[in-house]
Amino acid sequence: MSEPRLLLVIPCYNEEAILEMTYTALCTYYANLKAEGIIAKESKLCFVNDGSRDKTWEIIESLTLRDSQVIGVQLSRNFGHQSAIMAGLESQLDSFDCFITIDADLQDDVQAMTGMLEKYKQGARIVYGVRSDRGSDSWFKRSTAEGFYKLMQKMGVPVVFNHADFRLMDRRVLQELGNFREINLFLRGVVPLIGFKSEKVFYSRLERQAGETKYPLNKMLLFAWNGITSFSTFPMRLVLYFGFFNFLVAMAIVMYILFSYMIGYTVPGWTSTMLPITFFSGSNMIALGLIGEYIGKIYEEVKGRPRYIIDKIINE
Repeated sequence: MSEPRLLLVIPCYNEEAILEMTYTALCTYYANLKAEGIIAKESKLCFVNDGSRDKTWEIIESLTLRDSQVIGVQLSRNFGHQSAIMAGLESQLDSFDCFITIDADLQDDVQAMTGMLEKYKQGARIVYGVRSDRGSDSWFKRSTAEGFYKLMQKMGVPVVFNHADFRLMDRRVLQELGNFREINLFLRGVVPLIGFKSEKVFYSRLERQAGETKYPLNKMLLFAWNGITSFSTFPMRLVLYFGFFNFLVAMAIVMYILFSYMIGYTVPGWTSTMLPITFFSGSNMIALGLIGEYIGKIYEEVKGRPRYIIDKIINE
């Protein structure tokens, strides 16, 4: 196999503190890959600005002016991490042989890309970057993240354990990925659905060099919830199970009332009245809210709005 033309897609949101460091590290690594004949000299870097409110786009513009191998993609507003990835990939689909997505914070080890390219040359169409350990995470983040992956797998979602969005895909995979047109896109679940030969490359995640994380607890929980509701109806099934449980509790309460009446032990009953009302009304609200989440996703999908809008592309 000849040297592949590689596009490295880097989604960016408020990354002015680290973007120059990211460019320097990736540019140096790219130069080594080209010098060793691992990738073609036409390979490029693509920075996608996802509606940043700081000077991220100004920095990307300056990089494109000084380096012709840098492509800058400006979205019209903030569309979210997954949509920014797709914007970078789909806008350059026909110009490259394979694509790697990596975050701008330099926490994913760029050296792992060499292993990805080796797997690609051996015939793999998808190569997942998988964390070998979570020693750099706090106990809370480690336990919740691993619990999320285990929960997704038990619900039948084909996620790769401890894999985020650091992956290699070839052009054919990306073409098939374009057929998945849902607005609520969860790439960690969608990409394994495509099939084809896949491999894994393990790496240790690094500390963030500068800036702040773009995934605090509330965003992590929202991201996890979106992944669960986009790929599994198991929560809906839980509503059915919960309904059976409520029915059994109600029957137990009826039996208790009848037994109390038969033995002449009747307690006038504010508690016995209010407790079932509170329990069942709360349960119904939970069930309706869960069903509403799924109906809301259907509403978003049927409108067919675009996942992203590109304002401009530099050095395309």
